[in-house]
Amino acid sequence: MRYKFRLVPLPAWAVAVVLVGGLAAATAFADDLGPPVGTKAPDIGTRLDQTGKPRMLADLMSKNGLVLLFFRSADWCPFCKAQLIDVNGGVAEIEKRGYGLAALSYDSPEILAAFTAKRQIAYTLLSDSKSEVIDRYKLRDPQYPPGNRAYGVPRPIIFILDHDGVIKAKLYEESFKDRPPVTAVISKLDEFGGRS
Repeated sequence: MRYKFRLVPLPAWAVAVVLVGGLAAATAFADDLGPPVGTKAPDIGTRLDQTGKPRMLADLMSKNGLVLLFFRSADWCPFCKAQLIDVNGGVAEIEKRGYGLAALSYDSPEILAAFTAKRQIAYTLLSDSKSEVIDRYKLRDPQYPPGNRAYGVPRPIIFILDHDGVIKAKLYEESFKDRPPVTAVISKLDEFGGRS
């Protein structure tokens, strides 16, 4: 059996409703991912970095605050690897603006250490192997069931925290395949006027 379809042009008002609805949905998505801007960021407790050293939020803060990036995996996610390498190119500029930089995933410290060595990563990578921090930030990607290798990964996002731990901005894309470039992070820091 064959079906025939006929395209019917939409009136201009219907197109406007669809466009405005789409923009509202995108805005709602932005507002819904993780804790809202203007609120205190959840504590990360004590996490091991790629060298096995225990780290807390206070250790990672710089004069003006912290750029905290959540990513899926430095082991198997090509989009994360590309993002981590891109961010590595902006470490000096982020630090020049008075911010610390750390990235967190469910990877083990050993996986993070291997990636750091291979790619000469110059910032802190944090292990949240039980996804406790990921859950505190309400970032766990719900599409992966228990038993899946991606179970417990966060939806990728970058938070900019002030020195008191208040979320000043968050940057991310709808798809995990797209990531904000480090230039967007630096531009956002420049909006805050931070220089060390």
